[in-house]
Parts: sequence; C-alpha cells; structure tokens
Amino acid sequence: MSLPLAHMHDPVASPLAGSDLSPDDMRALEAEIHALAREKDAIILAHNYQVPEVQIVADFVGDSLQLAIEAQKAPQSTIVFCGVTFMAESAKVLNPGKRVLLPNLSAGCSLSDSITAESLEDWKARYPEHAVVTYVNSSAEVKALSDICCTSANAASVVRSLPQRKILFTPDRNLGAWVAKKVPEKEVVVYDGCCPIHDVLRTASVNRAKQGKPEAVVIAHPECRADVLEIADEVCSTTGMLSAVGKYPRAKTFIVATEHGIVHQLRRRHPDKEFVIADGCIGCRMHCPYMKMIDLVMIRDALARGKHEVDVPADVAAGARRALERMIAVPRDVPARPASAGPAS
Repeated sequence: MSLPLAHMHDPVASPLAGSDLSPDDMRALEAEIHALAREKDAIILAHNYQVPEVQIVADFVGDSLQLAIEAQKAPQSTIVFCGVTFMAESAKVLNPGKRVLLPNLSAGCSLSDSITAESLEDWKARYPEHAVVTYVNSSAEVKALSDICCTSANAASVVRSLPQRKILFTPDRNLGAWVAKKVPEKEVVVYDGCCPIHDVLRTASVNRAKQGKPEAVVIAHPECRADVLEIADEVCSTTGMLSAVGKYPRAKTFIVATEHGIVHQLRRRHPDKEFVIADGCIGCRMHCPYMKMIDLVMIRDALARGKHEVDVPADVAAGARRALERMIAVPRDVPARPASAGPAS
C-alpha cells in the first residue's frame, strides 16, 4: 500500500508537507498506524478530498456513497473515518454496534451547517405533499427528518426512484438544480444552501485554466453552479471523475472542477494525463479547510487512544438509518475499490 516518499506529497497543500517529520519518521508513522489498526481491529476510511498521506494509509478511499457502503459491510469492530463530521455520523448510524472514531472533531462542513432540523421542519410544513430528499452532506438530525438521502453519485437516480412527483431537495441548491434538470418529470423544490468551495467557481476561472489548452476536457462536480456545469464535458461525483477520464483516451489534459484533493487519485490512476484545477490558481480557491484537518499523527492518536468517538442519539439514529438505507438500496454507478489495489486506490 505504501508509496515511495516522493509520491506521498501533492504539490497542493498538505498538513504534513513541510513539517519536521523526516522520511524515516513518515515511514515509521505509517507502519505504526497499520500495526495499531490490526491490533484494534480497525478499518480506515478516507474521502477523496483528504490529503494524500491520509489517502495512502487508508484501507478504502472513495466518495460519500462508497464510504457509507464500506462502513456498513466492514467486518472490523472500529471504523476510523477520515472525512468530516456528517460522514462519521453516517458511519455510526449504519453501524450502531461499532466504534466510530473521527480523528479531528473540528472537521465540519459549511454545507451541512446551512440547514438545521428546525429549518427543515418549517420547510416541510410549507410543502406537506412533497417527499424530502436530503444530500448526505447534512447532519444526522436532518437526515432523520428526511424520506431518503442521496449523494452526488446517485442523486438523480434517488429522485427518479421515488413514487412521489413532488420533491423537496436539500440542502445544496446547485446539486438540486442539476437533479431537477436531469429528472424533468418531477417537480423539484430546492433549498437555498451551497458548498462554498464549489459555489465560488465561475466560468471565467474555468476558461482561464483552459487557456492554451483548447482540447482539454472539463469534468465538474454537480455542486458547481449551473453555468460551470453547462460548459463541462462531464458532470459527476468525485469517484465518477476517476472513471470519466477513461472515456477520453486521446485527451492529454483535464480541467477538474471540484475540491483539489481528488487530483491525487486522478494522478495515481492516470499518471500519463495532466490534471489542472479549474479555478486557475493551483487550487487556492477549490480548497476545503475542513477536509484538510486530519493528518497521520491524528489517525495514530485516534487508534492508540480512542480519539474521538462519535455517537448519535438512538431516536435520531433510527430515522437517519432509514433514510440512508433507502439511499444505499438505490443502484450505484461505481463500486468501491480497495486503496491497496494498485494505482486506482
């Protein structure tokens, strides 16, 4: 699973890059994490936006849907979730008998914070005949009040699968608008929340990144604004991006419109391709500070000391579990892959 140290640092910021850790210290820390994981019967899951060092040490790397499924079927008694709070909550909801550890409790999510259980209840009262579809980037309390959850990988499929024609989609307005366009047979009312990392991107920035590369393929996350999605060649989840590159064997350059952490996985799977962050400034705006709050030392401490255990009240967990399990039952597009399975990890 380990790579030579030269491949462990991405040119885009990493909390361990430039630290006082020597190459030997890095290798020793990685080995210690693996040993502790075996000792504690733990699996390490990491989101595609985590820093390269964290992705490399993880047992599985994927998007929200993949990680939710891996958390549910993992045989280990402990899950170390390298992501943000709502993801760790979902892992706990789906695995009430397991211990779920979040290495850094400060790893939140601005999109998740844009809606509360109270605001969703008020919204539902205004639209009593609508089914509630909630993006997984939300708290357990909000999930518990929802009919079903979705991720960016299966949002359109989830909405299409429901018998109701009228839908409330929360909390991401850009993803909701994209779903409404993909599923015109439904009446979709969209909540006014957004991911600030994706929402800040404009077509001017994408075009600037494409200067001198007119043949570059643009792949965008559906949390981006509609004008960005309109000029994209592919619109898909982070894991969908890994597969989308294969559809363009002659293309040499890809403009990536999402959080820059995905570039690590793209380069590992497609080392002969060039990947450019769509904001035109080496990922300085497409940078989620919350996704960069976990490092190897925190993972080691989480395993060694049980930091920090995530819990969800039983009544909230019951409702959230129902919404998540309904989501998982909807067919997904891309299977999860072991992080150790060659360059695709």
